This record gives sequence, structure tokens and C-alpha cells, in this order.
Amino acid sequence: MGQASLEKRLAHEMGRCIADFGLIAPDDRVMVAISGGKDSYTLLHLLERARQRAPVPFEVIAVHLDQGQPGYDGSTLEAWLREQGHAYEIIRKDTYQLVTERIPEGQTYCSLCSRFRRGILYNAAQRLGCTKIALGHHRDDAIETLMLNMMFNGSLSAMPAKLLSDDGRNTVIRPLLYCSERDIAAYSGYVGFPLIPCSLCGSQDNLWRQQVKELLDDLEARAPKVRQSMLAALKNVRMTHLLAGSEVG
Repeated sequence: MGQASLEKRLAHEMGRCIADFGLIAPDDRVMVAISGGKDSYTLLHLLERARQRAPVPFEVIAVHLDQGQPGYDGSTLEAWLREQGHAYEIIRKDTYQLVTERIPEGQTYCSLCSRFRRGILYNAAQRLGCTKIALGHHRDDAIETLMLNMMFNGSLSAMPAKLLSDDGRNTVIRPLLYCSERDIAAYSGYVGFPLIPCSLCGSQDNLWRQQVKELLDDLEARAPKVRQSMLAALKNVRMTHLLAGSEVG
């Protein structure tokens, strides 16, 4: 599939997700948390294009957090934001040292790293007057999270398209939840986003999320619509057929 066709499909799926869950309202100021990865670049790129054509007015501002990781160089990301004409802000907070001090070597940093990053971004959204925080999570992220929670947390939960933060200050949205990682990766390759790898968690082997991804790849080779079906299942919940919905007495 060519770039134009792929962009059209991704834009359509993003628009459908926005409409289905009411993710953007008139006069919203949407903060896109851009990590430097393919997902958040794609989200920002498509959301800005949608903003230009949208029948209702809303604003988009990109926010990138420099977490002080060794070898980090965000100059290409900032140059791209500037060249594309995006409103943006770069925040610099050394969370790398905080994470590595608290997590023993060999264990997964992702949870604590995410918690630090989330707090900083939530505060930034308030300071910048943003009404929504848009994250680049896609269909595969939601499905993998569902499986990980079932396997290790004993909970039937994934990633909602729209979520009020625990402190009640921010509304988090995920407009790409209908989009596949495969399409996003192909589109990113076409456009040539200046990607910044995450050296903090990317250097750790045997992450369970990667193993779940490989498991899904294996299942998809035998049942091509397995990911599509699992995403649909997240919207088609029958509480009466789960233990939590069972009558007691």
C-alpha cells in the first residue's frame, strides 16, 4: 500500500475513533505527548492535518519530555517540530537517574519511568491550559495490555480511548486505538520521521510485552483476524458471562 492510501486509512480510523468516543470537542486545546517514537509522530502529524480540515475549531500543541537518558539527542525532533510549524514545548527533567536508583539492574524500568513521565506531562497540561492529553497508543498496545493484565495482574482491563486521570485534573485520549502498529510503522517509514529510540527500556531483554507481541504474531499467522477480533471484544463485553457479573446468592 502506498503512502497516500495508508495515510487515508489511518486518518479514517483515527477519525472514527474520535467520533465513536467523543475524544475532541469544539475549542479543545489538545496536548500531544510526543516521545520521539513512530506512534506519537504519526498521531501528531495526522491530528494536525485533521485540525486543518475539521468542522469544529481546536488547537494542538506538542510536548516532548527529555528524561536525561545517556546518549539522548532531541535536536532532530525539535528541528522537525520547528520545520513543520507545530506549536511545541520541550521539557527537560532527569528522571533517568531517579529510575535507575530505584530499580535494580535487570528489572523492567517501564512502570516507574511511565509514572514519572505521566506526572510531569499532567502538570504541563495544566500549565499550558490544555483540555486533553493525546497519547499515541494503538490497537496492538491495547491488546497486549489486555493480555498482560490477564496473565500477571488477574484483571480484565486494557487501554480506554478516553480516561479521566486519577487526580481528576486531566482527560487522556488515545485517537489511534483503531490503528494497527504495522500500518503506523509503514507510514512512519514513508514519511521519514526522525525517530529517537528509548535506550532506557529498549536495552532490557526478555520484556514480557515483546513476548506477548510474538505470541500474537504467531496466532495471527494461523488466524489472520485475531487482533481485529480482540479489539472488537474490548467493545463487546458481556458482564453477565464473566465471574464479576455472576449473581451471588
